Amino acid sequence: MSSSLPQEQALESEVTGSRHGGPLGRTFSALRYRDFRLLWFGAFTSTTGTWMQTVAQGWLVLQMTNSPFLLGVDGFLATGPMLLFSLFGGVVADRMERRKIMLFSQYMQMSFAFVLALLIWLGQVQVWHIFLLSFLTGSAQSFSGPAYVSLLPLLVKRKDVSNAIAMNSMQFNLARVVGPVLAGIAFATWGPAICFALNGVSFVAVIVALMMIRTPVVKTAELKSGIMDEMRAGFAFVTRRRKMVLLTFLAFAGTFLGMPIVTFMPVVAKSIFALDASGYASMLTVYGLGSVVGALAVAATTHAAKKGKIALILQASFACLLVGFGVSRSLPLSMVLAFFAGACIVGVVSLYSSLVQLATTDAMRGRVMSIFMLAFRGGMPLGNLLAGYVAQRWSITAALAINGTVLAIVAIAFIARGTDLEEEPRARRAASETV
Repeated sequence: MSSSLPQEQALESEVTGSRHGGPLGRTFSALRYRDFRLLWFGAFTSTTGTWMQTVAQGWLVLQMTNSPFLLGVDGFLATGPMLLFSLFGGVVADRMERRKIMLFSQYMQMSFAFVLALLIWLGQVQVWHIFLLSFLTGSAQSFSGPAYVSLLPLLVKRKDVSNAIAMNSMQFNLARVVGPVLAGIAFATWGPAICFALNGVSFVAVIVALMMIRTPVVKTAELKSGIMDEMRAGFAFVTRRRKMVLLTFLAFAGTFLGMPIVTFMPVVAKSIFALDASGYASMLTVYGLGSVVGALAVAATTHAAKKGKIALILQASFACLLVGFGVSRSLPLSMVLAFFAGACIVGVVSLYSSLVQLATTDAMRGRVMSIFMLAFRGGMPLGNLLAGYVAQRWSITAALAINGTVLAIVAIAFIARGTDLEEEPRARRAASETV
């Protein structure tokens, strides 16, 4: 086993800015690293474009089909490839340079966005086109996702890993605020095609950032073994650690039961409040603003103890807010509930992810994070399908209220049992070395 000291020394040499502590310094500590900063701004620009497309695509599918179930199908196809390919993506992330994997994925996603923009502009788009391109985009993301999340901890020192994860959540949710605003303006002014085209252009930013960053080489002794052997090694690493299994289960429960709030927000906006595309974008923006606030709060408290307990409390709070959002018939109240739901869920995601990242090793990180992402993102398509069926069979209110109730029961059960999700000191020391 080799120490990660050389990597720490290299990161120390590229840290810029103030060394002083204080709330502001702790909140944005990961941005002091040049490479992380480049990737952060590139990812933010690209994610803003992605959210523009997400808003336009959700509204377009609902306009073309008037079917909550088919909206759920589109959500399933966009995230479903994570179920099929993420484990392979994790193995690839541990075998190849992660930066190159991400570059290839960005080129593919950019191409798919431009194709869909062209089809809409020519007036030739059909629902099956959208479904197919959703699946292809999700497939590309299933390989770049494990590479991306396992690259982030290599760009900062270990003490700033939790902050880097929180800052990454902040850029994602800040883009969730900016993207829908821009999408609402663009959709109303020029139509949906421009939203897809601008998403294609936005990939240039992250591609340039990936070309500029310097990534450390991760040595592994398993490169000569087969893909299935490496996949089994990843599962063995996770299953031998009870707390990692619990974190993976809780991540799955959170997305399976909680993420339909985003997928079916167009249905809530249109069927309950009679809003147009701009109104839906405003609702999604409020949710995103809450997420940004939640990410900032987590980033400012990344050195706090009891992250697991805090995450469980936030998950239970989100579940209650989800029920309230589902049954509300007051637009101002729904906006408030969406804001706090966004704040809670981003805290849950950041804290669970940082606990998993801190408990693994650099050489196993791609495989471990692919398993975590399989649970975290794999819960989305399955949850979307089930919630879409319930919404179509009964109502969107029933779908969200049932999901929120079940999620609250799960979180409260773990809290009542006093479940400890923190890493042990011995695991912390082991994770500071590479295999």
